[in-house]
Amino acid sequence: MATKFGRELYVRVKTARGRRGSSTRWLQRQLNDPYVAAARGAGYRSRAAFKLIEMDDRYHFLKRGARVVDLGAAPGSWTQVAVVRVQAGGRGAGSGFVLAVDLQAMAEMAGAQVLSLDMRSSEAPEIIKAALGGPVDVVLSDMAAPTTGHAATDHLRIMDLCETAFALACDILRPGGAFLAKVRRGGSEGALLAEMKQRFREVRHVKPKASRKESAEAYVLALGFKGA
Repeated sequence: MATKFGRELYVRVKTARGRRGSSTRWLQRQLNDPYVAAARGAGYRSRAAFKLIEMDDRYHFLKRGARVVDLGAAPGSWTQVAVVRVQAGGRGAGSGFVLAVDLQAMAEMAGAQVLSLDMRSSEAPEIIKAALGGPVDVVLSDMAAPTTGHAATDHLRIMDLCETAFALACDILRPGGAFLAKVRRGGSEGALLAEMKQRFREVRHVKPKASRKESAEAYVLALGFKGA
């Protein structure tokens, strides 16, 4: 998504007594992030909404009437975007469906069904399938584990979540469906990407402009699910 953010004054935050340096840097980054301000102005629950908007504007996988599962949904900005783009919550022809899943508590949202669930639990796939009642067109995963500061460990943690999301996607997607998941490059994703290329017609890495430049995160987008 092309942004139209103008040049703004830089806000510097002084390190307050009792506030760690890392907290000060986070606050300073938030105050000077145009996407944070834009998200607040547009009513999105977080700046992450613009990542999904940008990727869907380019690849058009959120179609009107689509059935969508959003994993790692809290606080709900991706769910907000999905609800609008697939026209979820309506009763007429062309109305879509969005199921938001997260371990963390997430406020209810008009047009979406919210499910509190640990994706690492063995019963998670069956609970999700029961809530869906049928196949879906898109599986989104913005799941991420708390960072440790150790690049190799953080990479393995996020790839484990990506593999979990991919396994579910292969179980619930209908032919032609799409899978989008957060990844962190680090050397262990080769086998997963190879499997994705066998199960989907097209697989690519995407780094939306709304992702912070200093962040190691990226997304893998798989289009055209070939079916079970």
